[in-house]
Amino acid sequence: MPDIIEQYSSLLETIDSWFKQTVQKFPQEIHCQSGCRGCCRGFFDVTLLDAALALRGLEQLPLSQREAIQRKAELRLAELQQRWPGFASPFLLNGLPDSEWTAMPEEDVTPCPFLGDDARCLIYAYRPMTCRLHGLPNIDFSGESFSDDFCSLNFTGVDPLLLPQIRGAFRQAFTAELDLFRAYTSALTGTPMNELDTLLPLVPLIDFDRTDWRNLTFYTLS
Repeated sequence: MPDIIEQYSSLLETIDSWFKQTVQKFPQEIHCQSGCRGCCRGFFDVTLLDAALALRGLEQLPLSQREAIQRKAELRLAELQQRWPGFASPFLLNGLPDSEWTAMPEEDVTPCPFLGDDARCLIYAYRPMTCRLHGLPNIDFSGESFSDDFCSLNFTGVDPLLLPQIRGAFRQAFTAELDLFRAYTSALTGTPMNELDTLLPLVPLIDFDRTDWRNLTFYTLS
């Protein structure tokens, strides 16, 4: 599995490269930059492979920072357990209706636990794919749209969906992501899966070593 995580990390670097090149092409239209934390808030879902990578980044931090992140995550869990009593590690969303976790309140401005006091990501090199894609629309070279969303601070003077210069190899990237994810879940649980998601603010609390991945039971609403 470490090899799978390394391959996934390399894939994410191609996403970073696309984002960087797009910013270089449209510096006046894109406001995403170091120190901006408008998107780094609330609850949002990530894959279990993203969670494993993020935890690898967490392990690189000094003990004081790890403990601070842990405390913030615990506060978020206590808040979420008021909505989902008994929700516990590994905090998988598979047993919940999509409407429960895809409609988290937009007004939730609580910073991500991985965000430092200087508004910079403490695990930047290990952050999930969604963090790397956020802010810009994801349009494939073919013209296929994987996401029309983009930050309201970006492209205020032009419609980015009409700009072929922002397109990238998204179908190829997402196909490779799924292949790696299926390989990862197969090694972890014994069964290749297309989806095994959790919430990023809870990732610091996932105990990979103590979870019986071969006999998973998913949290459901009573």
